[in-house]
Amino acid sequence: MTIAKVEVERFSVTSSKSFEAVVASLKSAVGQPDMSEFFKATRATNDFRDLERIVRSGLGRTGLMLFAEYDLGDILRRETGASTPKVMRFVIGNPLIMKEMVKHVPDAGSYAPVTVLIDERPDGVHLSYDQMESYLLRYGNSQALAVARDLDAKVTTLLRECAGLKHSDDALDD
Repeated sequence: MTIAKVEVERFSVTSSKSFEAVVASLKSAVGQPDMSEFFKATRATNDFRDLERIVRSGLGRTGLMLFAEYDLGDILRRETGASTPKVMRFVIGNPLIMKEMVKHVPDAGSYAPVTVLIDERPDGVHLSYDQMESYLLRYGNSQALAVARDLDAKVTTLLRECAGLKHSDDALDD
């Protein structure tokens, strides 16, 4: 049995936009294929070129797709009866990016696709993401780390955009 400690770096931005506007922005930027049909189509092909075509057809303008979404706030509101908090977890990614990381570091499959958390707090709407590079640093594989850095750049750019921040706005929370 092996237990390893993994230190994770969390990227977070706070937006003054409404929760609904931030969520709509995220959803408009990522592909939203019917996942049942998507998986049926990917399993039906044995040819990598066909698989690539299917994956690319499901990607949004960011090169990412939505695999699942969870309205965590709905579960909390059922207990409290209140209209808040609004908390959504989005599982996003790109199977072709995941493949490149897993090719070099099989454990990368534990972390991809990635989670984006959007939650409403008194100071604004927080968009958070645990950076893939930090998950993979301990493995020391330069090829997987390069892919992870590119993925992190895609996701953090997306979150800044959804928050209404320019790249130079560095309104980061720890």
